Amino acid sequence: METSPSTSANWSADSPAGASPRAVVLVEGHSDRVALEVLARRRGRDLDREGIRVLAMGGATNVGHYLDRYGPRGLDVAVAGLYDSAEERFFVQGLARAGLGAGLARGELQAHGFFVCTADLEDELIRAIGAEQVEQLVEAQGEIASFRRLQRQPALRERTLHDQLRRLMSGRSGGKLRYAGIMAEAVDLDRIPWPLDAVLAAVRP
Repeated sequence: METSPSTSANWSADSPAGASPRAVVLVEGHSDRVALEVLARRRGRDLDREGIRVLAMGGATNVGHYLDRYGPRGLDVAVAGLYDSAEERFFVQGLARAGLGAGLARGELQAHGFFVCTADLEDELIRAIGAEQVEQLVEAQGEIASFRRLQRQPALRERTLHDQLRRLMSGRSGGKLRYAGIMAEAVDLDRIPWPLDAVLAAVRP
């Protein structure tokens, strides 16, 4: 995972055939990256061929470093991004630091290609697929017994199935990454959450 890259880093060291990217999509973590890559493939797109790389930043607080590297004061390639609503301030600050506008409102962030998940990636995909259908995916993964135990925990008994599923995915190592790919494969193409579709459209050739 890349963290805090410098603007002088050479893209050819980590890209196929030494080519510079045409565009990058900045996301908070690897689960976001996997979901976008799966959805792009299902839409019939080849991001590598298009010169697009989805970069997991290791957290929203690193966005300024990535914009330093890839934005107008760095490699100056097209940049887009996907972020959780709770982390919006870091993206506002990062775009300001990159010279892309100070104090941007959400609509202005979208105009720059940065789109917000209502809560997070899991929230968006569970709502798009339906909680009952996601529960079936959990069962298909052989985790329904573990999920039933989690549902009986005092802190979760009164929560919705949607919230319980989010807790399942976030409460164990690798859970978010695993289910990001599973849900991205399962969601109907006509129900892909808008911010995920929009950020991929923002870097379409």
